[in-house]
Amino acid sequence: MALDAFNDQTLSRRAMKAELLDAETELKLAYAWRDQRCEASLHRLITAYMRLAISMAAKFKRYGAPMNDLIQEAGLGLMKAAEKFDPDRGVRFSTYAVWWIKASVQDYVMRNWSMVRTGSTSSQKSLFFNMRRVQARIEREAAANGQNLDRHQLRQMISTEIGVPLHDVEMMEGRLSGSDYSLNATQSVEDEGREWIDALEDDSAQASELVEENHDNAQLREWLVVAMQQLNDRERFIVRERKLREDTRTLESLGNELGLSKERVRQLEAAAFQKMRKTLESQSREVHAFLA
Repeated sequence: MALDAFNDQTLSRRAMKAELLDAETELKLAYAWRDQRCEASLHRLITAYMRLAISMAAKFKRYGAPMNDLIQEAGLGLMKAAEKFDPDRGVRFSTYAVWWIKASVQDYVMRNWSMVRTGSTSSQKSLFFNMRRVQARIEREAAANGQNLDRHQLRQMISTEIGVPLHDVEMMEGRLSGSDYSLNATQSVEDEGREWIDALEDDSAQASELVEENHDNAQLREWLVVAMQQLNDRERFIVRERKLREDTRTLESLGNELGLSKERVRQLEAAAFQKMRKTLESQSREVHAFLA
């Protein structure tokens, strides 16, 4: 059944006219699909239980998703169930398919509820679909008993009732309490069309920070040039090849070029760094003395 070719009313009418499978026929079709990959058997099995998928999809209309989309997702869940169904377990296909259909529709609803991901864990999913119902029942029972629950007590009771962490209840309460807003929406008429995005802090580097960074980099380059001038030609060559190139060279390759052992190149490199360190420390002391 090509689900995208019909609207929800047409799909419902076609599904209601589909055959009702007895347990024996259902089992034969399941075996034919699993063992022989008989597509005709799969099509017959799916068509027969499409009414079940549509019935379950209808239970989620209150979440605002188009009914035809819900039916599409329910159909996908039904096909996943047919793919994974094991007839040897002695369970009716309809019983097995219910879980897959429900999971598929629930995932679709949560994906499309908000631009911000609502959640994917089992506790978040349980909260999304049960929190408001449980909260309403708790509030009714508290009112009937003359209790006045504050927000924290109510969240605690919801957490215990559904069996999820308290922080998940707090998070889901915030997600369900409001809807998405565009950052390009105006804040109010009085703000002369000012958009919400204009109120966001600019996290890019400010002009003063860029000036300081450029000044510091220039100072570091100047100090490095002075430190390099304190080295002899061989030491400068080793430091440049080992630290200042994009594709740095190994001690062994430098040793082969200079006619030295790898260990000797390492010693020259360490001595060069020591010279540079002393020069840089000397310049740092001069700067601190000047600023003092």
